[in-house]
Amino acid sequence: MTLNYRSLDWKLIGVALALSVIGILLIMSAQYYADSTYQQHYYLRQALWLGIALVVFAVAIHLPLRIFDFTAPLLYGVSLVLLALVLVVGSARMGAARWFSFGPINFAPSDFAKVALIFLLARFFAYTKLSIISKRRLAISALATLVPAALILKQPDLGTSLVFFVILFGMWFWSGLSPAYMILILSPLASLVAASHWLAWSIYIIVLIVFILVFRPGFIFGVAVVVANLAFGAVTPFIWDRLADYQKLRILTFLDPGLDPRGAGYQIIQSKIAIGSGGIFGKGFLNGSQTRLDFVPEPHTDFIFSVLGEEFGLWGSMLVLLLFSFIFYRAIRIATRCRSKFSSLLVMGAASIFLFQFFINIGMTLGFMPVTGLPLPFVSYGGTSLVLSWTLVALIVSADYHWQEY
Repeated sequence: MTLNYRSLDWKLIGVALALSVIGILLIMSAQYYADSTYQQHYYLRQALWLGIALVVFAVAIHLPLRIFDFTAPLLYGVSLVLLALVLVVGSARMGAARWFSFGPINFAPSDFAKVALIFLLARFFAYTKLSIISKRRLAISALATLVPAALILKQPDLGTSLVFFVILFGMWFWSGLSPAYMILILSPLASLVAASHWLAWSIYIIVLIVFILVFRPGFIFGVAVVVANLAFGAVTPFIWDRLADYQKLRILTFLDPGLDPRGAGYQIIQSKIAIGSGGIFGKGFLNGSQTRLDFVPEPHTDFIFSVLGEEFGLWGSMLVLLLFSFIFYRAIRIATRCRSKFSSLLVMGAASIFLFQFFINIGMTLGFMPVTGLPLPFVSYGGTSLVLSWTLVALIVSADYHWQEY
């Protein structure tokens, strides 16, 4: 497909490129004093992956979006096969089978599955004749999300499996479902937490019933929500007892990192020290003592924001936050003006991934979120994560370029 390159959203592309380059520099700094030459050269591997990601981006923006529309069910089916296959023949590391290894290259099928789910849900929501609050509509879309999420949970990878539900909720919202409905759908999860004490759970159930009476979602739906909340609350002690000791400790140290400062709470404590020690202007590139002395585990992947905060301080962190804010702003603007419902939903699905991983990753390094292993888009080390980010940028830029098409 021939493109008028001057009409592409170069500001969005430039911001994504700036974040990718910042990521390479931070990875270099995080591993500059590593013991092995292999680790010291992580930044070169990330640069190579950026080259591959840009090639994928260049190919993707030349493909008409209608191709993804037509092939959405096929791509979704392929993603399920790959997710099932990785459980059998995938490369296992640290007790998890998440990648296919091809020599020095690793491929995580979960990243491909995220895009495939966006295509499928966008196609379904764009063309279905079912009403927005139709139980069949909700059930079909929820089932399409649940299957890949369950396969990823089996790897196991809880953090990535949650991304799939965020995609679903983001696209539910953009396709017209009221936030009140989504609150009620999510409410049983709140019961799991509130049921830790009988008084908190009692107050929560009363507030929930008042909310239902005010909102009036329908008698059957309202009763089902109350029953689901009571059931989830009732099984909370059973679920807690079934958790492994390390899982209980991870939850408790999220609430109080000082509970196990040398174990489960170590990463969060060291990350907060690193970010706080950076002050306003930071310690300078390659001069982060917490990073250099290896106090922060995995600084080049999940905790890359700690390196940024320590070496570039508040101003460097604010710059990265502003760059991400621009991506969110552009995505919402483009999704709003697209005449094609499929394209609009596609953009919102992509934005949901960026937004969720951004908040969870940075919140994790600041101790506001539990450690889930989700990378910071564009910045954290990881080949398929970087390719996924640039594929999502390609979809947003392509939707913007074709915004007048139905």
